[in-house]
Amino acid sequence: MIKFTLNGKPIETDAPPTTRLLDLVRDEFELIGTKEGCGEGECGACSVFVNGLLQNSCLIPIGAMEGADIQTIEGIIDTEQFKILDESYSIAGGVQCGYCIPGMVMASAALLSKNHHPSEAEIREGISGNLCRCTGYNMIVEAINLAAKKGDGIWQKK
Repeated sequence: MIKFTLNGKPIETDAPPTTRLLDLVRDEFELIGTKEGCGEGECGACSVFVNGLLQNSCLIPIGAMEGADIQTIEGIIDTEQFKILDESYSIAGGVQCGYCIPGMVMASAALLSKNHHPSEAEIREGISGNLCRCTGYNMIVEAINLAAKKGDGIWQKK
């Protein structure tokens, strides 16, 4: 039995320890905001927080998650940080098909939690592990910059 916390709830699973975290959150817990893009840790669509750090869930076997605190996009939706990011992405036009956006938002939240006022270069570096094939990065960078300005003072309250 593997025990961890998922979006604030204690979880026990008897899934095989080699099961990918991505598959567990999508299939067993129906948290479908976390997406599979490449399955190789290159695109960021499967991004989650593990013990507060941004991770690619497609690369993590659940056997390594014993005692971990895991947050998916569904776990941050009710936060002030998410509300600011959601509004900023919308205003900047940073969402088109939406497939990459949950991972992009997770990367944005991770970046802004560490660097409350990033430069454009720091934003681009912060989202460099995430691919978007529709929107292009300029509108996403603009959204994160806007979120940094709108959310001044809330990022450290993660």
